[in-house]
Amino acid sequence: MLGRVLAMFTKELLQLRRDRITFATMIAIPLIQLLLFGFAINTTPRNLPTAVLMQEDSDLARSILAGLRNTAYFDVRRVARSESEIDHLLKSGAVLFVVEIPAGFARAVRRGDAPSLLVIADASDPVATGGALSALETAVSGALSRDRGLPRIVEGTRLFEVRQHRRYNPEGSTQLNIVPGLLGTILTMTMLIFTALSVTREIERGTMESLLSMPIRPVEIMLGKIAPYVVVGFLQALLILVAGVFIFDVPVVGNVWLLALLTTLFITVNLSIGYTFSTVAGNQLQAIQMSFMFFLPNILLSGFMFPFAGMPRWAQWIGEALPVTHYLRIVRGILLKGATMADLGTEALALTGLMLVAMTIAVTRFRQTLD
Repeated sequence: MLGRVLAMFTKELLQLRRDRITFATMIAIPLIQLLLFGFAINTTPRNLPTAVLMQEDSDLARSILAGLRNTAYFDVRRVARSESEIDHLLKSGAVLFVVEIPAGFARAVRRGDAPSLLVIADASDPVATGGALSALETAVSGALSRDRGLPRIVEGTRLFEVRQHRRYNPEGSTQLNIVPGLLGTILTMTMLIFTALSVTREIERGTMESLLSMPIRPVEIMLGKIAPYVVVGFLQALLILVAGVFIFDVPVVGNVWLLALLTTLFITVNLSIGYTFSTVAGNQLQAIQMSFMFFLPNILLSGFMFPFAGMPRWAQWIGEALPVTHYLRIVRGILLKGATMADLGTEALALTGLMLVAMTIAVTRFRQTLD
């Protein structure tokens, strides 16, 4: 009995060694999970992108700016000049916070009038902004406490007041963040798997020879294969969006036609990547395994589950190379913020670049498959 079990054990090891993609998947997936959860995931984000709108150039305004730059919560990336500029920065997702120092702030503080300091937060991701908002008043008070020209603080009084304005999701509803994100993740998962099986299915069913005998070029085969799935993906997106609006009360503030255009672009990117997997995998099981291995970082590093701004720089670089990262900014921007093409131009260009790269690799790999 022991000999027969040993023989089966040896046979399974040999099969596993021959199936290199399956073996690599078994090693890579737990390793990816360990590294991402251990080093990249942070639910108390720091260094959140921030802009400061200074409507006066006083010593106190400069002290506040320096104090924000010295905190771990805020990363001051821009000193804005106008209201329209901060609107664009928030809608495009370039910053999560804007601290507005009003004109006459320093004089009002020295007179003891307790002026207001306005803080505008992009609350479309409530997890990312919650902790930082509570830390902002402490950071500004610490910066001003070093100024000896300020009036003495009497117990129960304040030098200034912090007025918080949470834009796009003032109630901090989780559904407004998750439901638009689901649109991107569901499309990624289904589109990848659909097309990852396309070429391997032809090979396993023995219909590849018939396909090759047709007078058609590789790029035409690829376009013909992914075109039906573009329609399917579009119907999926429509279904999710309608459910989100009528069941979860997700608002549609922006232009739905712009959302439809960029959703089609996003679907095409995922179909191209799935087609590439299809040309690499030896069978349908390997194609699904490769799709899942690609899907995992899309979930963890895109900003869908965890705040993107809280991740270390290397994890953000990886996230920028993933299509769902850019699509999440697009769909949240259009639905919640009313973002326009001018606000989302960078994300649209990134998706276009990813699509061209994926299509080029897919066609090249398919030519090699034919050879």
